[in-house]
Amino acid sequence: MVPLRQAFQQALDHRQARSARRRLTVLPADAVDFSSNDFLSLSRSSLLKSQYLQDLNACYHPPNKAPPLGSGGSRLLDGNSEYAEQLEQFIAEFHNAPAGLLFNSGFDANAGVFSCLPQPGDTIVYDELIHASVHEGMRLSRADKKLAFRHNSVDDLERVLLDLVENDSKFGHNVFIAVETLYSMDGDIAPLHKIIQLIHGLFPKRNAYLVVDEAHATGVFGRNGAGVVQELGVQEDVFIRIHTFGKSLASQGAIVLCDALTREYLINYARSLIYTTAMSHPALIAIRTAYELMCKGKTQSLQSNLQLNISYFRSRCDELSGTIDKAILQTDYHDRSPIFSVRSRKPRELAQYCQQRGLVVRPIMAPTVPLGQERVRVCLHAGNTRQEIDRLVDAISQWATVQSERSRL
Repeated sequence: MVPLRQAFQQALDHRQARSARRRLTVLPADAVDFSSNDFLSLSRSSLLKSQYLQDLNACYHPPNKAPPLGSGGSRLLDGNSEYAEQLEQFIAEFHNAPAGLLFNSGFDANAGVFSCLPQPGDTIVYDELIHASVHEGMRLSRADKKLAFRHNSVDDLERVLLDLVENDSKFGHNVFIAVETLYSMDGDIAPLHKIIQLIHGLFPKRNAYLVVDEAHATGVFGRNGAGVVQELGVQEDVFIRIHTFGKSLASQGAIVLCDALTREYLINYARSLIYTTAMSHPALIAIRTAYELMCKGKTQSLQSNLQLNISYFRSRCDELSGTIDKAILQTDYHDRSPIFSVRSRKPRELAQYCQQRGLVVRPIMAPTVPLGQERVRVCLHAGNTRQEIDRLVDAISQWATVQSERSRL
């Protein structure tokens, strides 16, 4: 038997040999961010910071009447508060949802939803690129089947659902269909209208339930950043929506938007809610502050500026594609999406080249993306300047030119 610490070291060495070992890094203070999910640049916004400090100060003065800093326990014991419940109601109203339930993270929200809502005999059908948190929930789920369909393919989703309905003599239970609106690695958007039309056509008894993760779309799409579902006006056709606060909203945590009965069921059965300490009061205030800014339309200019940056970067990428051999490098992008993929056989080298020039991008390797689809992920932000974008495109072009020259030697 291999001693435990030796087993740890062997596993890490194996990852190191495959160039797959993960490490924590600290960004230089003067680096230009083209990597984080801070799409609206709110985490560096003086508007958000000043408003948050005002809200925090108002809540904690006078000190003798202020709530405790920490929650003190799980929400089912000592960690609940009137403020938390009012925040849930406020966010639910903003998103035109009947009710909402706060979780400590998007991972906790997805894990909680998919681990407890599907009942024995039910089926989960999911996009093959769905987030790891959904896979964790499915791993713990009581659902009989978990079936994948090709990414964003309505035709393949129809094939899976038809096979389920027509060829399973025991079928008659519920189907949960899991998608994201904006996918975090490819930057493309789910064809929600077509998915909903398909569901309505195949399940007249309404025993199919669409679960939509809006994590990367929150703040970016829709009026005042409400997300893709509301932008399309299909919230009545979606069983559950998950919005997270740690990306565009510069906070932490997540909310599951659902009906009141489903909320009560989650409170009773979602272990990722029941057995964890609730968020601190300052964290709840930060979430409220970000949503207040969205409600008042104060993030609309950031949304607009982000779209201008996206259009500019796309135009620069188009210029680049006309001069660089696609065998060396290729850029992929989607309409209005702040997430771009720069495909290369050497994504680590390209990312390192950019980082050495003060431009933070990250190589995305398997298994985070499928084998053979490794890339450098570029995320644009409302706060990026044209000069910064030009620096990034020029660095990518210079690296690709060097690679092209080497390949001819």
